[in-house]
Amino acid sequence: MITIMGATGNVGGATARRLLAAGVRVRALSRSGDRLAELAAAGAEPAIGDPGDPGYLAEAFGGADAAFTMLPYDPFTAGFEEGQRRLGEAIVAAIRGAGVRHVVALSSLGAELAEGTGFLTSLHAQEERLRALDGVNVLALRPGWYFENFAAALPAIEEHGVYADAIAPDVAVPMVATPDVGAIAAEALRTREWEGFAIREVVGIEVSFAAATRIVGERIGRPALEYVRPPDSEMIEALVAGGFASDSARLYVELGRALSHRRVRAQEARRLVDATSLDQFAARLALVPESV
Repeated sequence: MITIMGATGNVGGATARRLLAAGVRVRALSRSGDRLAELAAAGAEPAIGDPGDPGYLAEAFGGADAAFTMLPYDPFTAGFEEGQRRLGEAIVAAIRGAGVRHVVALSSLGAELAEGTGFLTSLHAQEERLRALDGVNVLALRPGWYFENFAAALPAIEEHGVYADAIAPDVAVPMVATPDVGAIAAEALRTREWEGFAIREVVGIEVSFAAATRIVGERIGRPALEYVRPPDSEMIEALVAGGFASDSARLYVELGRALSHRRVRAQEARRLVDATSLDQFAARLALVPESV
């Protein structure tokens, strides 16, 4: 039995589907039963509840041979860092209480840095909590920027005619598609061939936002699509206007600065073999815009 947090999300869902396809028993966690219906139909055991509840998590992790953990990304609720701290501590308490011995934890490139990286500082803190667990083998997966972030930007592109973000246009950024991350996570959970606290970077390509925008623009029928990086103050205002909590908007822009200055970067030379290309992702994106 393998327990999967965030089973209805991009990475968690890809991980769960891979495991189910391999014949592994999966306990799929989510706040919503409706969103778990597809995985349940594929054979997963649904476990519905609040991931911030240590009791729910302890029960959901009970009897599991391994678990996939993550800190859900919610920039729309105020108090991001405090919320991440509470959830991170609940996860660690549940792992300890349930006696889980193998954990794959979704983290990020840049999680080795304790400050100056926006949202990623909470992942640094969580890695430190997991590292301190006695007798638990933890694999921290550190992916790059997700291709799926371009999908999330489609409504703004449609409205404004440009792609705007907080990252310098010509800096190469490590990127990857979430199904590729899920494939790595599923294989690690299935084989459990590591000991102690280990780190695995997951990077498909490195590409600048200016170049990535051209690739996406071509595929979605906007070959002249331009990328712009607004001043930080304007970016924060735009994010808040779009629903971000003010503290999350500041953290997002701080992360953009860290990527722009190459503070957040791949530490290893290894890249995924047969990784999804951005052109492949953008081609699929163009076919199903209504699903984004």
